[in-house]
Amino acid sequence: MSNRSGKIDLHIHSTVSDGTDEPQLLLKIVKEAGITAFSVTDHDAVKSGQIIKKMLKKDDPLFIPGVEFSSKDELGRYHILGYGFDPDAKPLHDLVSYSHKLRMEKTRSRMEKLKTDFDVSFPEHEIERLFSLDNPGKPHIGNLIVKYGYAKTKEEAFGKYIDKIRIHSESVLPQKVISSILAGGGVPVLAHPLFGNGSDRLTIEEMEQRLRRLIDCGLQGVEAFYSGFSPEQSSDMLSLAEKYDLYVTAGSDYHGTNKKIPIGKTGLDEALDYPEGMERFLSLF
Repeated sequence: MSNRSGKIDLHIHSTVSDGTDEPQLLLKIVKEAGITAFSVTDHDAVKSGQIIKKMLKKDDPLFIPGVEFSSKDELGRYHILGYGFDPDAKPLHDLVSYSHKLRMEKTRSRMEKLKTDFDVSFPEHEIERLFSLDNPGKPHIGNLIVKYGYAKTKEEAFGKYIDKIRIHSESVLPQKVISSILAGGGVPVLAHPLFGNGSDRLTIEEMEQRLRRLIDCGLQGVEAFYSGFSPEQSSDMLSLAEKYDLYVTAGSDYHGTNKKIPIGKTGLDEALDYPEGMERFLSLF
């Protein structure tokens, strides 16, 4: 352990994916929150990082380019974060393009299922607007369901409709995600590990089984501090990070008004010092 050196949040989303704050606004929000190191990790997109990098001034917080990819194998689903990559590297560029294509196909399938299975439909101009977004996803659909009176809240929209939709679609293997991030000069990190894709709840034994497989593929870090983790869960992930000599990151998964999570809420505040794996990670940048 070494002395704390500031507040960090390395898992933030903008309007480039399913957040509600534009990249330009996020820099202002980060500074107001007293965050000293941050990353915007939009789903299947690196555009926000390119925008923010052009805005940075000498005394601004440390900015680490980021991205978040979804993947799946026979053990389950994973969200994998990439940090510090070259956005123009062909392997990473190709993965962003392919993952974006899959995301658009899933969104179209969800919209079709809403209409055929639940008789939920929207005006054509709303559908056109949805598909004009950089990376439309479930939160955007949830907002439409509420807007047109099919549900009172976004939580109800998910429970009543979106989470009941089953789509059979292609998935990217975690090995592919990890190798593409590495080939782009980046650091692959497993997001909210004990939560799998966000809705799973894994035991520490299940997590370690998955982790060993991903490490064999080149995984280099874990998000041990996360807004949804208890102190005990963070402690479990820190133990695994130490056991396998992994980098450690902390993220809120901030989405603006699309999720009730404040920026900078990572659980790291409850730790007296940065863990060694986090110090090593930050020293890369």
